Amino acid sequence: MDVRGLVMRYADKVAVDALDLTVERNTITAVLGPNGAGKTTTLETCEGYRKPQSGTVRVLGLDPIAQRRDLLPRIGVMLQGGGAWSGVRAMEMLRHIAKLHADPLDTEMLSDRLGLADCGRTPYRRLSGGQQQRLGLAMAVVGRPEIVFVDEPTAGMDPQARRTTWELLEELRGDGVTVVLTTHYMDEAEHLADRIHIIDKGRMIASGTPLELTRGGKATTIRLVVTRPFPPGAPESLRKALGEKTEVTVLDEISLLVTGPADSSTLAKVSQWCEENDVLPESLTLGQRNLEDVFLQLTGRELLP
Repeated sequence: MDVRGLVMRYADKVAVDALDLTVERNTITAVLGPNGAGKTTTLETCEGYRKPQSGTVRVLGLDPIAQRRDLLPRIGVMLQGGGAWSGVRAMEMLRHIAKLHADPLDTEMLSDRLGLADCGRTPYRRLSGGQQQRLGLAMAVVGRPEIVFVDEPTAGMDPQARRTTWELLEELRGDGVTVVLTTHYMDEAEHLADRIHIIDKGRMIASGTPLELTRGGKATTIRLVVTRPFPPGAPESLRKALGEKTEVTVLDEISLLVTGPADSSTLAKVSQWCEENDVLPESLTLGQRNLEDVFLQLTGRELLP
């Protein structure tokens, strides 16, 4: 999949701003971003639901709009909204979708694999959120797609169903299927993805493997949470106290993240700074830099559902 210079606007708002994005075949690629970052618009354009206002999009070498008839049999799309009729029974819907494809997977096998057997006769509207997600994933992969787009694949699932879904996505990759996913779960992206693209305000702000994004030499993190809002100028004051090699990112009015060559002496400096600035810590945690830390530093926002 190849996106070059994509621009998408809604009235006077730029949703996607000259975005370049590449997805290699036979990989799991995660596209992450805060709400309103432009990731959904980008993927809907790749799926052929929206026409690019500027730039080019190619999926499996095809134009999703001009060559839609050729592309549709080769892709699968899992919509967060489900995509099933309200009153249809779960297995009826899955069998219907299977019949639309020339060489579908066995629906009974797929049902057992995703734990749909117990709710197969239940109307879609009465399924739990997790069951609807599992049905949506089954509908997306039943046609043996070459590339599958999955939007929040494990939202609402219990831990066992979540693990089963991870295993299925990994098996799809092992069978040569390209998986493009969006998720609000950082551990999911870090566990599954071969490559991660982070989008904010319609632009690509970071791209790489989970290791490349989280690697920072000896960098570790200190997360400081306080009992009341920081005093004015606090972040700049703390940066000065810790030195140039340390980054201080404000997460919200009562928490911040320190990233750099942090160790026990850095913890002591942070504690001393709190005492000197009349800041009462609620928690002070030393840990390794992870994908969530990277995301917060890049966007200044948490990844919320």
